[in-house]
Amino acid sequence: MAVENIIKSVAKGDLKSAGAELKTTFARTIGLAGVVIISLSAMLPGIFVTPTFAAEIMGPGIWLAFLLAASVVLPGAVSKAELSSGMPASGGSYVYLERTYGPLIGTISGLGLWSSFLLKSAFALIGFSAYFAVVTAYFDLEFSMYTLSLSALVLITFVNILGVSKVKAVQTPIVIVTVALLAIMCIMALFSADFDASVPIDGAFSTDLWTLAETAAFVFVAYAGVTKVAAIGGEVKDPEKNLPAGILLSLAIATVIYSALAFAMMAVLPNGWWMKDGEVIENPISVFAEHLAGSEFGVLVAIISVLTMISMALAGILASSRFLFAMSRDNLLPQPLEEVNARFETPHIPILLTGLAMGLAIVFVPLKDVVKLASGFKIMIFMLINSCVIVLRQTSHVHDWKPAYKGPLYPYLNIWGIVAGAFLISLMGSKAYIGGAVAVVAGIFTYALYGRKHYVVQQDTPFTTFRQMFGVASTTEHDRRVAAFHAADFGNKNHLNLREFQNALKALGFTFSKDETRVIFHKADENEDGVIDIDEFFKSYESLEEE
Repeated sequence: MAVENIIKSVAKGDLKSAGAELKTTFARTIGLAGVVIISLSAMLPGIFVTPTFAAEIMGPGIWLAFLLAASVVLPGAVSKAELSSGMPASGGSYVYLERTYGPLIGTISGLGLWSSFLLKSAFALIGFSAYFAVVTAYFDLEFSMYTLSLSALVLITFVNILGVSKVKAVQTPIVIVTVALLAIMCIMALFSADFDASVPIDGAFSTDLWTLAETAAFVFVAYAGVTKVAAIGGEVKDPEKNLPAGILLSLAIATVIYSALAFAMMAVLPNGWWMKDGEVIENPISVFAEHLAGSEFGVLVAIISVLTMISMALAGILASSRFLFAMSRDNLLPQPLEEVNARFETPHIPILLTGLAMGLAIVFVPLKDVVKLASGFKIMIFMLINSCVIVLRQTSHVHDWKPAYKGPLYPYLNIWGIVAGAFLISLMGSKAYIGGAVAVVAGIFTYALYGRKHYVVQQDTPFTTFRQMFGVASTTEHDRRVAAFHAADFGNKNHLNLREFQNALKALGFTFSKDETRVIFHKADENEDGVIDIDEFFKSYESLEEE
């Protein structure tokens, strides 16, 4: 439950003490290599779909667009590295923005982040079906692409509810094999008789600046996962060094792979290969592999591609659903979104909502538009992340902002990220504007209708009152309380989720309001996994009277 455990790091308000406390809370087991693996696992699926759609916009010079996109991602990556080193166990971009700009911007950014993550996961599932179709065609099987995508979505949603969605032991070999395979394909291209470096070079430098920038904005989504590892900063060894180094190293590796692969594809494959029967090819990597070494190699690459994209979509539902979970814990969304399943102890309602939204995106939104929307959202978030660093540095005398790592070239690099991001969004067309406007309007309405009434800046008062009332009990009262807690434990795991905790307090005659019991639960749930251990709770918050 690592991702759930890290959400609370900054929710108490005091950044300095929260960081110090959480540095000792988690076992720091992830080294620099692990940071790079996690970042790459979130990025790699982008290269499996975007090249052909980018080529439709720009032609064979797309490698330069990948480089330009990386230069716009770089300031956001540096800013995220600084933020994560100052709050090494934070809850990610949502918490940074909510704590920097307040609950209204936090609500808008949280919904925008949720949307961007689920869209990228939907994009991975649509791309997965195109590669899976290569495998089924080779073995003479027939499946509908929608059926494949939606079936995979149902499966990974169910797996997320079961609580076994993030299996690092599986992700690590998939990432290593994928990186090695893509590198081998680039080397194979150099020895191909069809290799002609002049095609991608001429294509890049004969394109006008506007087309290049539009293409860079489109492929931005391929880099969107570079800072994902900051969300588990509490488990990283020596986070002040390994988080910045890992984020920047993974960005460098992805940039080299993306640019080299795009260059190699365009240098080897015939002009216009990205179109077939008037439609854009959605499985460019397997097409490239088949051209290099035959259909069997193409099928092998397609299988690896399927595994990579399924892995990304699996983790994508986990990550996106946790934004709703975190916002609900801040009382910005209704309580059901923070309740965990009594049996599986996972936030099943956010997971189901995320899966439903992904299904709607798969069915109703064309793949190219999914990529545009996801890229647009991520560019906006990266712009805001750059602004967070500027605000925190300029107000450091008030908030005691002293991160262990400070990004170079401040504020010029941050300003470049903001200005360049705004420029790229302006070239993406109406869909980027519409997507951003929907996130803003949805955030404003959500905050106005719910968050403003329930958000509590200082959450200590109900908890302090509860501790005073609960603090000392006779043996008889203690036994009554224990019986009530166990009677409310429908999962029979000696844990209580929020709803069960509220039922227990109500049965015991406590008269706290619904929002007050949420605050009490959040304070008691120190591990931030959505449940409290009954024995630990009584040990921590109750003492017996001497009789």
